[in-house]
Amino acid sequence: MSKPGKMGRREWDRKRIQALRHHLNLTQCELATKLGTRQQTISEWETGMYKPRGASATLLSIIAEQAQFEYRATPFKKTPKKA
Repeated sequence: MSKPGKMGRREWDRKRIQALRHHLNLTQCELATKLGTRQQTISEWETGMYKPRGASATLLSIIAEQAQFEYRATPFKKTPKKA
């Protein structure tokens, strides 16, 4: 996961969104309905085309907390610079 943002919230990346959806046992369409968005939006988040922000990111956090969803991403590994 990335660094905590404002008010300790964490950024939602594509893997975390997909993991939450699987944890909830929902399809993209079902998660979209729950969030009040389009299935295409969920797909774009899960492919990394876009990231949720604002109200969508907040709703994801609320849903994750209610579902007792815990997710630990693999720490980002820096690749050495080539000389």
